[in-house]
Amino acid sequence: MTEHIFSLVFRTVLMYFSVFIFMRIMGKREIGELSIFDLVISIMIAEIAVMAIDSETPLYDGFAPMITLLVIQIVTAGLSLHYPMVRMWFDGKPSVIIRSGKINRDEMKKQRYNLDDLVTQLRAQKIDNIGDVEFAVLETSGQLSVLPKDNSEKKTAEPKYNKRDSTNNKDTKEALAASLASKIKYEALPFSLIMDGRVDDDNLKIIGKTRFWLKNQIQAYGVNDFKDVFYCSIDHKGKIYVNKKEKWL
Repeated sequence: MTEHIFSLVFRTVLMYFSVFIFMRIMGKREIGELSIFDLVISIMIAEIAVMAIDSETPLYDGFAPMITLLVIQIVTAGLSLHYPMVRMWFDGKPSVIIRSGKINRDEMKKQRYNLDDLVTQLRAQKIDNIGDVEFAVLETSGQLSVLPKDNSEKKTAEPKYNKRDSTNNKDTKEALAASLASKIKYEALPFSLIMDGRVDDDNLKIIGKTRFWLKNQIQAYGVNDFKDVFYCSIDHKGKIYVNKKEKWL
């Protein structure tokens, strides 16, 4: 009896630290941010660890499948890091639920996401009126990311000028162009343009830009080749972010 209890305690402690180490090797992610693939792997490892605690089961019968699952997760994570198609296949892609205050019913139906879930998650982010939401995106983890409308901007008066004089007045034209440009705002979610040296042509098409334009943007940051960019994005104000492939010191 004592030997049996000692065996159970030993196996429990061993499995606890084994699962802990396996989870650390798999990478740091919050539970709420786990993808479906990561969640399945985690549940399977936990279930196998529980079965391995049984004293009648040899320890290698538990460690063999756990190590196999760990290898699968590491290989898949490595492929997902370098190949967007693999990442999309395993993790899926975010879904736009609200755009400019309008609910995308088709996408909600596709994701089996009901209005109660939407309203609950909006309330959690202190959003009472759906009309105040510029974008709401259902992430692959099931969390809702919300970008409220910017109501702080005040309308600026249109510059007054004489049309007859404007054709010959270069300064007036430049002043008008500058005034209009200052009011232009890119009303959209932040878009990833380059990920690990690979250009996202779909997002470029959405924002109405080309690779030539993108090349000029990254050159302003001292980068001449797309392959030298680890991550590049554009936010809702049109601001470009570029992170080069550099060794972390």
